[in-house]
Amino acid sequence: MIPNKNQPKSGAKAIIECMKRESVSHVFCVPGESYLPVLDAIHDEESIALISARHEGGASFMAEGYAKASGKPGVVMATRGVGGSNLTIGVHTAYQDSTPMVVFLGQVHRDFRGREGFQEIDLDQYFSHIAKWTVEIQDAKRVPELVQRAFRIAQTGRPGPVVVSLPEDMLIEKAFMSFANPVQKPAPRPSVKEIEAIESLLHEAERPLIIAGGGVQRSGAELSLWGFAKTYEIPVMAAFRRHDVFPNDDEHYVGHLGLGTHTNLLETVEKADTILAFGTRLSEVTTQDYSIINKDHKLIHVDIDFEVIGNVFAPDVGVVADLKESLQALSKINVTTRWSEWRKERRRAYEDATSIDKESFNQNVIATMQKLLTQDAVLTNDAGNFAGWLHSFYQFRKRNTYVGPTSGAMGYGMPAALGAKLARPERTVVSLSGDGGFMMTMQELETAVRCNIPIISVVFNNQMYGTIRMHQEIHYPYKTIGTNLGSVQFAEIAKGMGARGFFVRTIEEFEEALTEAMNGGVAAVIEIESDPEQISVSSTIQQVRDKHR
Repeated sequence: MIPNKNQPKSGAKAIIECMKRESVSHVFCVPGESYLPVLDAIHDEESIALISARHEGGASFMAEGYAKASGKPGVVMATRGVGGSNLTIGVHTAYQDSTPMVVFLGQVHRDFRGREGFQEIDLDQYFSHIAKWTVEIQDAKRVPELVQRAFRIAQTGRPGPVVVSLPEDMLIEKAFMSFANPVQKPAPRPSVKEIEAIESLLHEAERPLIIAGGGVQRSGAELSLWGFAKTYEIPVMAAFRRHDVFPNDDEHYVGHLGLGTHTNLLETVEKADTILAFGTRLSEVTTQDYSIINKDHKLIHVDIDFEVIGNVFAPDVGVVADLKESLQALSKINVTTRWSEWRKERRRAYEDATSIDKESFNQNVIATMQKLLTQDAVLTNDAGNFAGWLHSFYQFRKRNTYVGPTSGAMGYGMPAALGAKLARPERTVVSLSGDGGFMMTMQELETAVRCNIPIISVVFNNQMYGTIRMHQEIHYPYKTIGTNLGSVQFAEIAKGMGARGFFVRTIEEFEEALTEAMNGGVAAVIEIESDPEQISVSSTIQQVRDKHR
């Protein structure tokens, strides 16, 4: 511990001291009177920039996107029960996506607790099921201990969100305090016995397959994964919305396990006899409703969190370890490389599934983005069927170039792009949204303009909640209810907020708009008039109806 007893600090100033020690550079919020002392302390701290959003949900998505893009914890603040409730969606996204986040929530005066004070809820209990840890600080002298613990828990093991409740009178209370050094993340290695067990299974394998998840990114193991796959000629698939864990144009990459996955890619998993699950919790979407891994597969599961191992599938070998350390240890195993033909076969299947159809408008939108954007551009996306074209046809060739919600949260794409742009200001950042999701948080476009954050938002406007409409047509064809939306001129609204707005109907117009937006230096919205009949990558509404019939 580093003593600091020259003079007492207030609870609020101690929180900022903890942030400084963790190298926090951006804090996202909607301001509230319950934590005014914290805002005042940030005002006096030159190293921390405050980004004030239009809605707490947007602020939480910004913090989550910032954390994904930077590798550092996102920090977000809100006031009492109302602000806390509004930012819940970002906490849930961080929890399901294993994203480090620290949430500071103003709380009512300690003397008022338990009386249903103004905007009072038990914040620590309210968030306990969707946060990694929650705490309410009752004593100012414990601020360093508990806040630094919050940053440690958020970043270590399987990362996630931590919620810290701050009674407003505690924030002005002063005490003598001591602060610890910043968090050092442990990186445990697999044991010799575990490495030998993996080596033994690979000796027997005929068709091994790697499924790589977010743990690869969190440990900075992308290059180690590439080296391991190349050395042993093992094909690699990306877990749901973890596209950038492996270069998509590499001959060892064989696809992404997501929503509406092409049959060629599902066949790769079906034909494999040994699955190496690296840094993935093998989620519902990745495993296609927990269906594609079965008793005929040998499963090697490596993850930093012991609770992930065996949670959905019992592994033949389960290893609790850091992915980079694990891959470095596995690079020395003595296994004869004999899977080249298997790898080539599955790469051809992937390439067949992802070739661009020149007659498809949406596929050519993605092809145009691929042509114009640099390889280090960062893409974010919202929830919705429109994302299927991005996931299927865009090639992520560099690490740390994709930010997406495995939680499937609507309204995520554009605010997350703001966070990603603040984390990576030197890069072009583009968000993709449907009209339904975009309108949920489009007020944050004003935040982008006010704070000079030049992101590009591509909005596919088909005037419907398309994903839900698809499911309606699958289960209740012709009985549309609740999914039709009105006409909204997003490009014109963007102009009214001070951003640039483009409305496009053709590929030529889109290419011109994207080029102008990339060179504009201000936030921009490109609204694409989309065909509502083309409900998904593989089907029209009529085709869905015909299949039901």
